[in-house]
Amino acid sequence: MATECLPHSAAEPVVARLAEDLRQRHVTSVLRVAIDGPDTAGKTRLADELARLLAADRPVLRVSADGFHQPAEIRARRGELSAEGYYLDAFDYATIVGQVLEPLGPGGSGEYLEASFDLGANEPLPRVTRTTQPDAVLLFDGVFLLRPELRAHWDRTVYLHIDPDEALRRALERDVERFGSPEVVRRRYRTRYLPAQSMYRMIVQPRDRADIVLDMSDPANPGVLRWG
Repeated sequence: MATECLPHSAAEPVVARLAEDLRQRHVTSVLRVAIDGPDTAGKTRLADELARLLAADRPVLRVSADGFHQPAEIRARRGELSAEGYYLDAFDYATIVGQVLEPLGPGGSGEYLEASFDLGANEPLPRVTRTTQPDAVLLFDGVFLLRPELRAHWDRTVYLHIDPDEALRRALERDVERFGSPEVVRRRYRTRYLPAQSMYRMIVQPRDRADIVLDMSDPANPGVLRWG
């Protein structure tokens, strides 16, 4: 999905507090941080701002689930607008674990992929690995990051909460050019994206599992729902 909106000045106190939280955490390998939440919640912008704040103190790796989509034939095998298909088939979790999270975790090689798939071209990217230092911080943004396949591999987890109506409102501001019309955006969100998020919340309960939960309903005034 496209970059999400998070006003810099208003969010600064929360972002600074979160950056300090991560700055004080040290593990035996790369600190692997999940920035989870629904589409349009503000994940990408938050992770980018955290990277800016942390970069002076520690190496920062920025990776997104959007770089690990499955091919179109897999993403749409349950139907192009299938909510179950979005939750189960949209992303290549085996590659995320095997080529990013495990290599950066305890005992890992430190050699990882930044991305594996070009969504626009619908084709795999050339395999290019990078190597990092063990004191680095991985800021990984995306949807469904606390699902069972991934959650044991995170050292710190952040979940951004917004209501479905607000997610759709923001999508109508952001995604019309991508999908062609407001009607198509509404159909895709009401049929695929929002029901998939509802499925995720019901199955995984990310607000209960995340270490930190931020309320992004009003992006000009983020609220802290939990800081564990």
